[in-house]
Amino acid sequence: MVHPPGVGPSLWTHGTLAPVQNQVGSSNLFYSGMPALKDTVNYPPAVGSFMPAWHGSLQAELNSTFANYTTHPSFYDPFDTVHMSPEEPADTPSGQDFSDNKESLDEDDILRKFDLFKKFDAVEDHLDHHYASKASLKQPTNKWAKRIQEEWKILENDLPDTIFVRVYESRMDLLRAVIVGAEGTPYHDGLFFFDVFFPSSYPNVPPNVYYHSGGLRLNPNLYNCGKVCLSLLNTWTGNKNEKWMPNMSTMLQVLVSIQALILNQKPYFNEPGYASWNNTAHGEVESHKYNESTFILSLKTMLYTLRRPPKHFKDFVIGHFYKHAHDILAACKTYMSGAEVGSLVKGGVQNIHKGLDGCTPHFRTSVAGQVDLLVKEFIRIGVKDCEKFLTQPKGGVPGGDKNNPTTVKRRSRS
Repeated sequence: MVHPPGVGPSLWTHGTLAPVQNQVGSSNLFYSGMPALKDTVNYPPAVGSFMPAWHGSLQAELNSTFANYTTHPSFYDPFDTVHMSPEEPADTPSGQDFSDNKESLDEDDILRKFDLFKKFDAVEDHLDHHYASKASLKQPTNKWAKRIQEEWKILENDLPDTIFVRVYESRMDLLRAVIVGAEGTPYHDGLFFFDVFFPSSYPNVPPNVYYHSGGLRLNPNLYNCGKVCLSLLNTWTGNKNEKWMPNMSTMLQVLVSIQALILNQKPYFNEPGYASWNNTAHGEVESHKYNESTFILSLKTMLYTLRRPPKHFKDFVIGHFYKHAHDILAACKTYMSGAEVGSLVKGGVQNIHKGLDGCTPHFRTSVAGQVDLLVKEFIRIGVKDCEKFLTQPKGGVPGGDKNNPTTVKRRSRS
């Protein structure tokens, strides 16, 4: 079995949490008052889902636009108060020279702000937070406030390099985090935002966690309505050692678990009904299809985030995509040429599975369309030399000749 980056077999087979602890590089993954790791019970933060089948639910979202929210009547995301379609920016007529839409951004300034962006910081304005409408605690108990401050300290000291957190000075019960998708997964280079609410009974109950989906379901455990399905959050079944434990579990553990166990290399197998197919020929084929669909949705999420960066994270969003634009576009080109989604690691194609024939014409065309939209957005924020990745000549068809439906074969494995 292939495990998520930074997570070894022991975490998936009810072993210790040492692999996840290594990812954050500290002994403070748990609450500071808990016993040492060597003295604790085994504690895998298990994942689960009620998703009956992936084919229909993912396909509907792949063929939809961000403007079509009617399929998700309960969905509301304050990030995107103006619902623009990712298929065409509102201010860019088809065929226009979009280089004129470039923002007045200086490269040195972008990279300076990105480099100075702290992994943990306290901010003020929380109005676009999903839980902002929840009544704040007028007189929190000293015990509750002390525990929240302990959580802040753990996060400030021990966050991994791919998770960034903002807390609110005037609302200690709120938190926002962004998780960077890990290489080797279909989520690589993506940004995934989560809003958190600590109820008055915390830590006796787990925090409430909301995923900013943009109306898209790109994982069995991340619902388009924002639900995060994780045993650690008590939103999925599990034995007592897999659920939230008030004297042991922490917010850092929640974030690392989402990154390692949900946004992983093979999210298809997060669905309990499909877990038994892992390491089978049929399972690998279905997982490959799921990863292709997931990658397209991840690209759409990039567009969504670029156009509506969440408050207090604009400098990070722009800097991240400015820095990684060429890597993202090069990966798209590699996958369109037949490499397996998620196989591009540190500039080389790895983890190729036998029996997979390459990408389908539908995948190639879908990625090509997203690439052309991403190029426009990257140029808008000042990224240079993106035009070479364009797949659609003016008046042409994304991805090449629409009359040639031949499946793209993989590159030689030699």
